[in-house]
Amino acid sequence: MSPDLTPGPAIAERYSSWLAGLTLADIPAPMADVAKLDLIDAAGLCVAARAEPYMQQILSSWDAEGPCTAIGHGQRLDAAGAALANGVAIHGEDFDDTLEGAPIRVGAMTIPAALAAAERFGLSGERAFLGVVAGLETVCRLNHVAPGAIHRAGFHPVGVIGAMGAAAAAGVTLGLNAGQQAMAFGIAGSMASGILEYLSEGAWTKRLHPGWAAQSGLKAAILARSGFFAPRTVLDGPHGFFHAFAPTAVPDFSHLERDLGQDWYASRIAFKPYACGTMIHPYIDCMIRLAAKGIDPDRITRIVCPTGEGLVHRLWEPLAGKHAPPSGYAAKFSMPFCMAVGFFDGDAGLAQFTDAKAKDPRILHLAQKISYQIDPANEYPRNYSGHIRVEMVDGETIALDQPHMRGGQHEPLTGDQIKAKAVANCQHGGWPADRASALIDWMAALPQHPSLAGLARFGA
Repeated sequence: MSPDLTPGPAIAERYSSWLAGLTLADIPAPMADVAKLDLIDAAGLCVAARAEPYMQQILSSWDAEGPCTAIGHGQRLDAAGAALANGVAIHGEDFDDTLEGAPIRVGAMTIPAALAAAERFGLSGERAFLGVVAGLETVCRLNHVAPGAIHRAGFHPVGVIGAMGAAAAAGVTLGLNAGQQAMAFGIAGSMASGILEYLSEGAWTKRLHPGWAAQSGLKAAILARSGFFAPRTVLDGPHGFFHAFAPTAVPDFSHLERDLGQDWYASRIAFKPYACGTMIHPYIDCMIRLAAKGIDPDRITRIVCPTGEGLVHRLWEPLAGKHAPPSGYAAKFSMPFCMAVGFFDGDAGLAQFTDAKAKDPRILHLAQKISYQIDPANEYPRNYSGHIRVEMVDGETIALDQPHMRGGQHEPLTGDQIKAKAVANCQHGGWPADRASALIDWMAALPQHPSLAGLARFGA
């Protein structure tokens, strides 16, 4: 018999009671629309990454077959393998969704867990869609409890909070009751992982984090359904989740209780126009506007960028390394490179982050001229803005500012733009436009599907 160590319901139990009662009728149209667009965006990214070496390595290394689909691949996997593969693919090119105010990726951990749970156990598209919404909302709310503190502790929130979000996504898909869902969180807390050392060399472990979180949350939900005993005080206990992963924070657990079902944090998910670190985007926009002025890059002596202190350790330092990133993937997290490639190419999409592009002497020469200064008044993380101060050889100074991230709450991408992005990503992965459109339509209609049997047609 499981002991009862703490009087009264723990936070995970109270939050799980809300999740367990969630129905399709509870989801307002704006939130449902965001979830459908996230499904579309994620599916396109799965196909975009299908031929990348890291995806081939993930698939060849997984040794369990089953009835589940890795989108864009013919190899059929067990549920955990499909969750892993789809999670890695969605996040692999750093082109997936994000959250302003408390930065984290959202769909890459939760969508794969819900789809795998429904496909493995023959559940309806409605159950999967409920799981997607539950997972998205859980990640967004959990990441507001101690914003920034998980990063400061050296952990990657995508892998850490992602496991909890995936447990919510899989648990709601499976129809867990409140007690089981609380146990799923308790189990997922011990499965959460992911450190930031990938930043040193642009290593691929960052790509692994959301996929590992997706399969961990899925397994946690399945195990909880069996009655496995886990700490219901996983969030607020003396040795709990935030004590471990955010030890410098005073957690604000009101985000897990405030206005549940009324204020949907996940309705504020942002969709990325560029395939690189989110906080870089406004600076890229400034550089594209600079190039539009007809500026000769050889006449630029230097570009100084006022920036928020929270961006520095991931996107600016070590500055010498960011001036010459060792690979196309590392270049995605280099503020100087992304700004320079935006100047020359007018974009920062999938084509701008190849290993060959990372060695382009024109881009690297301009990147060397770019540096930063910390602006104490910068609004990060509440708002992502871009600021460049360009000094020319003749003494002229050009100042350009971008007040917000395009794709976020101030200037959201339209549904048509997100669909066009998904089609382009599928074409990047070798699919024709008509097959991409079929995938988009299938994802948009997920709540209406009697089962996920149709997902298999979007394998190889």
